[in-house]
Amino acid sequence: MTLIVALAGALWLGILTSISPCPLATNIAAVSFIARRCERARNSLLSGLLYALGRTFAYVVIGTLAVLGVLNLPIVSQFLQEYSGKLLGPLLILVGMVLVDLIRFRVPGGSSLARLEEKAATWGHPGAFVLGAIFALAFCPVSAALFFGALIPAAIAQHSAVAMPSVYGLGTGLPVVVFAALFATGLRRAGAIANSLSTVERWARYATGIVFVLVGIYYILTHIFGMWQK
Repeated sequence: MTLIVALAGALWLGILTSISPCPLATNIAAVSFIARRCERARNSLLSGLLYALGRTFAYVVIGTLAVLGVLNLPIVSQFLQEYSGKLLGPLLILVGMVLVDLIRFRVPGGSSLARLEEKAATWGHPGAFVLGAIFALAFCPVSAALFFGALIPAAIAQHSAVAMPSVYGLGTGLPVVVFAALFATGLRRAGAIANSLSTVERWARYATGIVFVLVGIYYILTHIFGMWQK
């Protein structure tokens, strides 16, 4: 997998994360709240952009630290170099099963951020940035599976500690910017687009999950059972 393909995959994972049910709901609620508190459309759009940058910043920091942490540990790095092919197959299948709703789990810790969210909402433009970062940290099952189960292993395999997390963060911010612009011009348009995205998200998530399962099976057959290898 070349770096260009990996970056394109990271961008798609970011977009898919942003339009997944849980992040999509928080994005719409946050941007709607920001828009209602701003008297001018320009200020509303600026707050929306800062919110998107906050989400992007949080994902970039977490992703970069995770990738660098693994790559800088010789034992872990050597283990992954030797067994990454064998581990990647089952991991992709598990992520795919989460995406198609065959596996469901809860991600703890989201409620502990509630007070900080309420304070950040009253800080104006800087608060929009902080609010975006906070909501990014409140992982739900799908976003956690995409980020920790798909992006981070791919970034480690590509030795891409900054580029892939950055592109992923950019992907999570793109739909948010669209919503910010829509809320700046009219709430009805945003609601209609949100309903359409919910339908698109389900098909995109299921298609991505099926691809992950198929690729995972291929990795298992080639790296564990040695099929198609000379």
